[in-house]
Amino acid sequence: MSISKTEREQGKVFAPKFDANGLLTAVVVNAANREVLMVAFMDAEALDKTLDSGLAHFHSRSRGKLWLKGETSGNVLRVGKIMVDCDQDALVLECSPAGPTCHTGATRCFYRKLEDGVLQPVNT
Repeated sequence: MSISKTEREQGKVFAPKFDANGLLTAVVVNAANREVLMVAFMDAEALDKTLDSGLAHFHSRSRGKLWLKGETSGNVLRVGKIMVDCDQDALVLECSPAGPTCHTGATRCFYRKLEDGVLQPVNT
């Protein structure tokens, strides 16, 4: 769908602006405390599945296919709200996680911080 810059930035039409690879960035935050849980990518199929099911779906760049977060672990992300950035090429998904979000078993993928060039654990 082709829309004007003004409509994209200020209007009510949802017209996601996918990149050259057909992807947009999705930042997942915990709906309860706004903590950043993970960053992933969505293609049109993942976005449609997310909207239809209420569960976060993404496009796995490494596997090149649709991915339901938690499909093997059961740690799904129930989407409560989707925020859209000004030019519609990035989303923030406010989610209620069913368990740890990171594949390492950590609550979130952002469990380290950079201090003086060294990674340090984030205390939670």
